[in-house]
Amino acid sequence: MTDPSTQGPARPANVFRFRFRVRYGECDAQGVVFNARFADYVDIAVNEYIRTLFGDYRWLLEQDRDIQVVSLTVNWKSPAKFDDVLEARIRPGRLGTTSFTLHLQFMRYDEETTIAEADITYVLIQPSLMTKVGFDELIGSKLQQGAAGVLVSHAGEPG
Repeated sequence: MTDPSTQGPARPANVFRFRFRVRYGECDAQGVVFNARFADYVDIAVNEYIRTLFGDYRWLLEQDRDIQVVSLTVNWKSPAKFDDVLEARIRPGRLGTTSFTLHLQFMRYDEETTIAEADITYVLIQPSLMTKVGFDELIGSKLQQGAAGVLVSHAGEPG
């Protein structure tokens, strides 16, 4: 798989998109989203992405499989504020034998302003043994294919 950082901006047609609204309690004394909240935003967006890929996150658990974060980097570009509707755009990155990386780009819904970018790497585990495992063909192919063109919204945005 190619390195997503060399592919330029994520366009709506070639990515999974998740929209959500910034809540008051997610903002700091400066009136912008507190930096640590972006880890929450990544987690929520990736959970929706995994749900889209596998039909339900529980499907992974029923296979005695789960994912654990091994690396998360976030780079901020512009502030987000209370009541902004943000769109997380996710595209698959590197797929290894036991780990995979996703690239996320957070945009304001109504404009093409990048708020932040994140790269997150997970390892696939077998929860019953708490050990990492390799991807079977189905899981690996779904992670590599991604969910381009899918939009999930929790924002209640107009139109």
